[in-house]
Amino acid sequence: MCICGMLLNRRHWLTMTMASAAALADSEVLAQESSAKVQDVLRGAVSVDLHTHAAGMIFGRGVSDKLAVGMRTGGLSAVCLAHVPDGPVIGRRPDGVLGLMRQPNPGELYKGHLERLDWVDRLVSQGGIRRVLTLAELQDAKAKGDPAMIQDVEGCDFLDGKLERVEEAVKRGIRVVQLVHYIPNDIGDFQTGQVVHNGLTEFGAKAVRELNRLGVVIDVAHATEETTRGVVKASSKPLLLSHTALQGSKAMGKTPLADRQISPEHARMVAAGGGVIGVWHFFPGITRYVQGIKEMVDVVGVEHVGIGTDQQTAPGTLQDYAGFPRLVDEMLEAGFNAEEVAKMLGGNFLRLWQETSRPA
Repeated sequence: MCICGMLLNRRHWLTMTMASAAALADSEVLAQESSAKVQDVLRGAVSVDLHTHAAGMIFGRGVSDKLAVGMRTGGLSAVCLAHVPDGPVIGRRPDGVLGLMRQPNPGELYKGHLERLDWVDRLVSQGGIRRVLTLAELQDAKAKGDPAMIQDVEGCDFLDGKLERVEEAVKRGIRVVQLVHYIPNDIGDFQTGQVVHNGLTEFGAKAVRELNRLGVVIDVAHATEETTRGVVKASSKPLLLSHTALQGSKAMGKTPLADRQISPEHARMVAAGGGVIGVWHFFPGITRYVQGIKEMVDVVGVEHVGIGTDQQTAPGTLQDYAGFPRLVDEMLEAGFNAEEVAKMLGGNFLRLWQETSRPA
């Protein structure tokens, strides 16, 4: 069993499963009985989960309205919903880390990418969720109470060296692009793999500039610190690092996800250009999750932190969006004021998206 590609031993699994079960049991009550202050924050904020998946998104064929129903119940405005192009060829290695299990057949990952784009089209038509392509559309969806989806892709493994596929993906609705994931590609190095490129490649820099030109949010989650440094230099726009936690996080404690955490220097590098760092929900309880958010805030400031759960990949503390008010309540109880919470729930991402969308 794995979280974000790392093997969980029985103790880790049971801890996370019990925390998830408790959150699920409380979520409906909390959604209905959350304080007026929490509801005021949720009504006023355009809230965005910066990185998530939907049930069935990786390999499934059928779609449902479960995602939209949870969002509506919990007051979450939007999700950056990611499919995974390297999904067909990754698996758990003997060391428990997700990685390349076999070489993809020619064109296989591109074909799978197109199939997943078709799946998202079906989700939009049948799953009660609205795809938004611009910040104005997101704000309109919020005003109308429509659960919204910002289409995302986790890894550029579908490019196969063909830069024109970036614009093709944008025409299909993609607005957030993560550069690397769990297999070597021609963009740069990823955190849990062998260093091959020693940073961002020349092709990767071209891809960054093309994404800037097209107004697409660049996500450097999973990228090594050196690759991220190259992206910072190549990009004229602020960056998203959608799902991680601070290296050595006391709130997380001992975790199989240590290689996916980022150093304070890594975090500050992203924030220095106006970027936003999403904190995932892989903590032993919602209170510890908020402590993890505070750890990141202490390093980069409230203006550069967001919520990027990586939800529905494995048990976590916010497995059902119906429990989203509980997270807001805990953030307020932890000493964040309503304005600070609203920034982290989505305001910081809205700023980043607005800046990204301006002509390069």
